[in-house]
Amino acid sequence: MEKDYQTQGNRKKRGIFSSLFPRQYDFELMLAEQANRTLEGVCNLVHWLEGVSYDEPVVLQRIEDEVDDMRHDMEEKLINSFSTPFDRQDIYGLSRQMDYILNFSNETAREMYAFKVCPDEPILSMAKALYLGTQCLADGVRVMKSNKPNVEQSIRRARDHTREIEDIYILSMADLLHTADAMDALRRREIYHHLRDAGRALGSTLDILHNTIVGMT
Repeated sequence: MEKDYQTQGNRKKRGIFSSLFPRQYDFELMLAEQANRTLEGVCNLVHWLEGVSYDEPVVLQRIEDEVDDMRHDMEEKLINSFSTPFDRQDIYGLSRQMDYILNFSNETAREMYAFKVCPDEPILSMAKALYLGTQCLADGVRVMKSNKPNVEQSIRRARDHTREIEDIYILSMADLLHTADAMDALRRREIYHHLRDAGRALGSTLDILHNTIVGMT
C-alpha cells in the first residue's frame, strides 16, 4: 500500500513538472527513426555483399552520413530540452551505440572495397546475423514505451544474433590462422574484426535499451 502511494506521488510530481516544463521534442520518435535508418544501412551492407557487381559502397556511406546528421540534430535538441521521456543519458547512449553499428558496417564495406576482399561465408553469415539482430533492435525501439513485453522479446532474440556473430568470428578466425596465404588472412581478419565490433555495438545498444525499459514506470 505504501509503495502504491509512493508511485502515485511520483506520477503526480512528474505531472506537475511536465506542465511546468512540457516536452519540446519527441525523442522516442527520433530514436525509432534512427533505428529504422540503421536497419536500412545494415540491410544495404548485406545486399552489397550479395551483389554481382562489386562497386564502391556509396549508398551505405550516404546512409551513414544521413544518420550522423540525424544524431547530431537530436543531441542538440537533447541539450536544449527542459524535459525528456526518460533519462537523457540513456537517450544519448542509445543513439550513440546505434551509430557505432552503422559505423562498423560502413568500415567493413569500405575496407573490403579498398583491400579487394571478396565476400566469403563467414563474412556473409556475420552480416546476415547483424541484420537480423538490428531488425530485432529496431522492433524494440519502436515500442519501447508502449509494449515492454515485446521489447523484452526483441532484446532476447537480438542477443541470440550477437552470440551468433561472436561464434562465427571465433570459428572463422581459427580456420583463417591455418591458411597458407598470410596476406589474404590479414586482410580478412580486419573485415571479420569490423563485423565482430558491429555485433558488440549491437550488444551494447541492447544493454542500454534494456536498462531504459527497466527504469520506466
